[in-house]
Amino acid sequence: MAEQENTTNLSELGEFALIDKLVEDVNIYNESTIKGVGDDAAVINHGDEETLVSVDILCEGVHFDMTYCPLKHLGYKAAVVNFSDIYAMNGTPTQIVVGMGISSKYSVEAIQEIYSGIRLACDRYHVDLVGGDTTASKSGLFISITVMGKAKKEDIVYRSGAKPNDLLCVSGDLGAAYTGLLILEREKAAFMADPNMQPEFAGYDYILERQLKPEARWDIVKRLKDAKVKPTAMLDISDGLASEVLHICKESKVGCMLYEDRIPMNQKTIQTAKDFNIVPSIAALNGGEDYELLFTVAQSDYEKIKDMEDVRIIGYITADEGQANILTADDHQVPIEAQGFKHF
Repeated sequence: MAEQENTTNLSELGEFALIDKLVEDVNIYNESTIKGVGDDAAVINHGDEETLVSVDILCEGVHFDMTYCPLKHLGYKAAVVNFSDIYAMNGTPTQIVVGMGISSKYSVEAIQEIYSGIRLACDRYHVDLVGGDTTASKSGLFISITVMGKAKKEDIVYRSGAKPNDLLCVSGDLGAAYTGLLILEREKAAFMADPNMQPEFAGYDYILERQLKPEARWDIVKRLKDAKVKPTAMLDISDGLASEVLHICKESKVGCMLYEDRIPMNQKTIQTAKDFNIVPSIAALNGGEDYELLFTVAQSDYEKIKDMEDVRIIGYITADEGQANILTADDHQVPIEAQGFKHF
């Protein structure tokens, strides 16, 4: 990360003054937020609704690379991927708390830029930033965001509710985030070989944005509710389609049949995968970080979803527990194997 001119060293400001700077423009959107930043704990009241809580940690060198990850985009992505977990439960995110481990190479202005991305995400999704913590890090940057949300008990969707003959559906298109990462890594390698080179990003805007600045699919959750369709199981696609399909099958104690030629992919994703000698469907199955929604619905809801905007039926659930298969484009049936991101 290149250091900007006229930046402020963290030690000049101190922890409490830094926190004041980071949260001075925070807005409150939810009536459930009784007390936000400024006390020993936030106070949240969801009344008769269930409270949903999730947490994600992003580590420099593991989940992001500062060679090509803009600070504002990083903050935005860190928040949005947490929102996505709540939408995947058929809920609404309402509050977040942010924890950061910061190394001495980062200036006050750099951390402010990250927070500007977090605040942008909160403003766009109407989520309240209600607290957090900062600490020193001996190596790199760590961002931990805990998100809280709400849902009526009868509306919550788990991974464990899929039934035989349910339809397997996905939102949006898949594989774009992974192919965007391939482009970023290619240009990083070229830069390391020649720091004077100019990156070749022209024409890759869509897949680069899917990697650097993903969006949570609140619109799909709303569309399903408006159509009076409650998924029987649902999760977001963070580690690749194959991994998430297997999660549903395991938790629901079912099997599935997935059709390769039904997997939705953007044309730029397909072409970029081919340019890297990767079978496009492999990028969708194992790439990850698309943050689309994978869900199942009852056969009786077929008419309601068959023409739903940005929703694709890609297979169906079977009663064969542990038998998750994909029918390839050349009519070969093979077991689905998860080869996505491994944390350890």
